[in-house]
Amino acid sequence: MSEPNLPMEGGCRCGRVRLKISAAPLLTMACHCTGCQRMTASAYSLSTAIPNEGFEVTKGEPVIGGLHGVTKHYFCPHCMSWMFTRPEGMDWFVNLRATMLDDPSWFTPFIETWTSEKLSFAETGAVHSYAELPAMDAYEGLVKEYMGKG
Repeated sequence: MSEPNLPMEGGCRCGRVRLKISAAPLLTMACHCTGCQRMTASAYSLSTAIPNEGFEVTKGEPVIGGLHGVTKHYFCPHCMSWMFTRPEGMDWFVNLRATMLDDPSWFTPFIETWTSEKLSFAETGAVHSYAELPAMDAYEGLVKEYMGKG
């Protein structure tokens, strides 16, 4: 698994919202849930968990989109690119769409979630697969394994 060079920068498709990552990713993921399929118009979404203190919007003001529920999905207000998510009750990280990075070439999904809803042809090569989400107590071990500390 290749390491990203920090800091990393990225932005939406039109460039009106830009962001900077100054902390190493905690985990990389592919989500097969039907919500992600619909929001990406694809078989799954790709994301990387970035520690909150290592994530910064440097230009523009993303807006909340998606279902407008307790989990907040942030989009560019102009091109409507789905940029990142702040999951409910997990304010210690930001779930960044990996393809928003200027150079996502280092990215490979480490876990895949919601395989119970995956399209039959969709394969990610992830190390760990979950029919839904990992149990909350599994995340610490997954992060350690991903970061090479487990």
